Amino acid sequence: MVFRRNSSVVGLDLGSHVVKAVEITLEGGEPVLSSFARVEVPPGGDRSAAITEVFQKGNFKSRNVVTSVSGQSVVVRYISMVKMSDSELRQAIRFESDKYLPFDADEVAIDCQRLNRPPQGSEGGDEQMSVVLAACRNSVVEERVEEVVSQGLTPIAVDVDVFALANAWELCTAALQDEFAEGQDERTFALVDIGASRTSINVVCGGETCFSREIGIGGADMTQATARRLGLEVLEAETIKRSPDGREAEISRAIGPVLEDLVSEVALSLDFVENREGLTVEEVLLSGGGVLAPGVVPFIEQATGRPSRLWNPIQSLRTGQRVDLEELEGAAPSLAVAIGLASRVIAA
Repeated sequence: MVFRRNSSVVGLDLGSHVVKAVEITLEGGEPVLSSFARVEVPPGGDRSAAITEVFQKGNFKSRNVVTSVSGQSVVVRYISMVKMSDSELRQAIRFESDKYLPFDADEVAIDCQRLNRPPQGSEGGDEQMSVVLAACRNSVVEERVEEVVSQGLTPIAVDVDVFALANAWELCTAALQDEFAEGQDERTFALVDIGASRTSINVVCGGETCFSREIGIGGADMTQATARRLGLEVLEAETIKRSPDGREAEISRAIGPVLEDLVSEVALSLDFVENREGLTVEEVLLSGGGVLAPGVVPFIEQATGRPSRLWNPIQSLRTGQRVDLEELEGAAPSLAVAIGLASRVIAA
């Protein structure tokens, strides 16, 4: 839910291991990355303290934030419904949701969006439309809002991580349309963001989402595997994973079993959406701190059988004078969700 229009919005990605914040400001209608900051949450540490430090470090002008939810309390479904107006859809979705959600309707916050892509294999033919349904337990949304409000911040929206990922891609490519050949906007690709505790997948077809999923495997599992294999403490293993300094082969072997499990789930997801939607996922675009571990990108490309590469979520954004460009470039792969959240400034 969006409350008011703002010229600046901070996207606040409350990760389990790192708190990241990106401020995007509209200047003459153009989105500008005006500030950013990231602070690690130490094991057993207080995330509220990390939020405080992020806003001190980033020196953000705005206190208006968009944050997000993820995990088992969030459910996303792609469903078919009888064609109706948007107002009728919002009235009907509460009654339809019982068929698709593992929670009682009065326990969750629900939102929905009509999709342009027609349902595949629907018996109703032209009388049916595709809808994406998102729901989250009210208690989780309320906890997230309270976490923000307790810091003296104003939440203007609560999003879902997998949708923020797609919003970041849309913002990233908005200024790069001339680089795409005619008809490329109809291509299908997968956005895969490997965070600390989970991996988010969002398959985009014709410019809109057609599948999304979270997998409970992430960079922290790679760190634990590295620590066990090399006989290191976790913090030391994390440091070596980020900066191998000649130990790339050792780390690749250590994280291999984790990557096998992760990529198996990614490949199953891509096969599923291809079979359901009758399309081909042409490319896997990778982001998140976990993709920076040695050998991750080529491993994913080989295991999925699809071209895979890193994508830079800041590549189309002009940056403000207060931004440390070197620090921003180093953090860029892990900022996709925060950027997607802050992109709400365009619609807020």
